[in-house]
Formats: sequence, structure tokens, C-alpha cells
Amino acid sequence: MPKIELLSPAGDLERLNVALSYGADAVYFGGQDYSLRANAHNFNLEDIKKATNIAHKLGKKVYVTVNIVFHNKDLTGLEEYLKYLDTIGIDAIIFSDIIVLSLANKLQVKYELHLSTQASTLNYEQALFYKNLGVKRIVLAREASREDIKRIKQETGLELECFIHGAMCTSFSGKCVLSNYVTNRDSNRGGCAQVCRFIFDTASKDFTMMSKDLNMINHIKDMMDIGVSSFKVEGRMRSIYYIATVIYTYRKIIDKICNNTLTPAYANYCLDILNRVANRESAPQFYESIPGVEGEYFLGRNEITNKDFLGVVLDYNSKTKIAKIEQRNYFKVGDTVEFFGPNTEEIAYTIKEITNENNESISVSSHPQEIVYLKINSKLFKGDMMRLKVFDKNEYL
Repeated sequence: MPKIELLSPAGDLERLNVALSYGADAVYFGGQDYSLRANAHNFNLEDIKKATNIAHKLGKKVYVTVNIVFHNKDLTGLEEYLKYLDTIGIDAIIFSDIIVLSLANKLQVKYELHLSTQASTLNYEQALFYKNLGVKRIVLAREASREDIKRIKQETGLELECFIHGAMCTSFSGKCVLSNYVTNRDSNRGGCAQVCRFIFDTASKDFTMMSKDLNMINHIKDMMDIGVSSFKVEGRMRSIYYIATVIYTYRKIIDKICNNTLTPAYANYCLDILNRVANRESAPQFYESIPGVEGEYFLGRNEITNKDFLGVVLDYNSKTKIAKIEQRNYFKVGDTVEFFGPNTEEIAYTIKEITNENNESISVSSHPQEIVYLKINSKLFKGDMMRLKVFDKNEYL
């Protein structure tokens, strides 16, 4: 079986480090220009260089998004930017506008050219067209069905990258002008105001047109079998907890498939974990058929934000068995929590005592990002996540 890539978003260097440590094989992010996530922190030129070095030291890859739809004024500085990315040794750019492809070919850059999902590729003739122009990988439209993916792979032999988790666009693969019309922010140049998530007041009932999130956890094996080589998670503006949980979970699923050890029970456990980490419901969307009401919110929506993310392990003293925790949400003595991380299988723990930085015993940790200490016998590592224990993995096995 060819190498299967798990590709994570990285909104900044902190998220990049979390993604790589929790199991991503590659990360994608945007610079401060030419990227479709203008509201993300994004990376300046020095950050891009630093990110590339971090990833390469771990034997992993970085892809830089240059995927806006270019207007004339956007072309300023583009050639210099593409040259700079070449000099620092990034692995690929993700583009949608053919001017970027043309210029990259003219410059004879060493990095790969990946066609963005913004190009809405759903057929093999389009894929072949771009292949003949030097494109190495196609990020397929999110509306691609199983049969679309299979046929494109058969006819082109190209690397195919498919979204497997995260937000969907109500419009066709991001080709939306609602944001332009309602807020004068150009969604195709990074300014999307997510108008599709507004609640519209109609004469009878509130109306929404938002898609539920994408979740392909139950189709990963099939996608591997039909030739998908890169599994992409959406979410450059998501939290470190979201990135850690989603990447960690899909890493486990992919590895178990490759090792032929995945069971339906474990897959159900992972599905419950993933459904809990986001505040919107999810569905496989277009993979099996065109989604109906089960894939959309039309008359109201359920977006309950939980507070499962409790803290991050900053340090662990193996001699004293004391974990240093940076608090992220309220927890108290008596709560049953769970730790997980790149080197830590899920560890359940009932809090017996909390100590603050003044070495005082406290019953509640309620101040944002306060530093507290917990005594726990199980070894933890810096960067491990602490969450409310909701599901018991043993009950699924």
C-alpha cells in the first residue's frame, strides 16, 4: 500500500507544532498574502521559513496556500513571493488561479504544484489538463463522490487529496459571493464573512442554509482502497485542542487500517470523540450521494459548545509524580478527567487535589490559563491534553 498522508491545517506556529506532534504527516497554511483565510493569524516570511525547518527536521512536509482568485492588484509581489518559497525549500504550493501555475512553471520552482479545491475538480479531463501543465496533486472538490474520485484516479494516476473532516461551504467548493454581497468582503480573496451561517428572519420561521460539518471516519478504508493518497482536515482557525483531537483520532484510524487491526467498536469510539470535539453535527456529505436534509441545517441548528478542553500539560516530574497544568476550562476536585497525547494513550484520572502556584490547596481551578499542579502516577508528557472524560474506550472494546 502506498504511503497515506494525514494533512493538517496550521493557523500559526503553535498549531503547527501541535499538528505535527499529534500525528500529521504534513501541514498546510497561508502566508499573509494570497491566502483564503485572511482572518487567521497566518505566517509572515520568517514564520514560513521557521515552519519549514521545524517540519523538515521531523521528516514532514509543508504546503503553502496561494489560492485566492487574483485580481490585477493582487499580482503585485507574487513573483517575488513564489521565488522566496522556493529558496526556503517548502514542499508544495496549493493554488487555484492559473496565473500562479503559469508563473511557477516560468520560474522553474522546485516545489510541487497542488491544485486547490477552489478549482472544483470533479472530472478526469480537467485533472489531465492540469497534469499536462505540471500539477502533481489535485485537491478534489468537496462535492466529489466516491465514483468521481475512483474514476479520476484510474484515468490520471495523479495524487489525490480529499477533505475528510471539518466545515463545508454552502456554495460549490468555496465559489461564493454571498459575503461580497452582504458585507462587501470578498470570500474568494480570503474575506469570507460566513454569511451562510447567519440566521435569517423570515415571515414564519428563522431560516439557515448552513451545511453540517464533514466527517469521513467511517469511509477512510474505502477511500484508501480507491486511491486517495492524502487525507485533509479543514480548520486553520480552530483551537489547538480541536487540532490535537482530530489529528490524533484520524492518525489512530489510519494506522489501525494499515495494520489491519481496526475494529467496528473502535471506529464507533472515534466517531463519538470526533462528534464531541466540534459544536456542529457532521455527515459524510457528497461521498455516497447528494446530501439532503441530513447534511444541512435549514430550520434552526444545534451548536452547543462544550467545555471538554480543560488544560495542557506543561511539565511532568517523574520523581514527585506532579503534573504542571495550564488551565483552559473550569474543573474541580472530584472531576474525572482524561489525558491524551502523542506518546500517551488515554489515561483516566479522578482529581483528588489541586495545588496552585503558591502551593495552596484549592478545590476549583476557574481562572483562565492559571497554572496548577496535580499529582498523578501515570507518566505524562509536555503537550499532552487534559479533557473531561465523557467516553470510556474500554466500553467499546
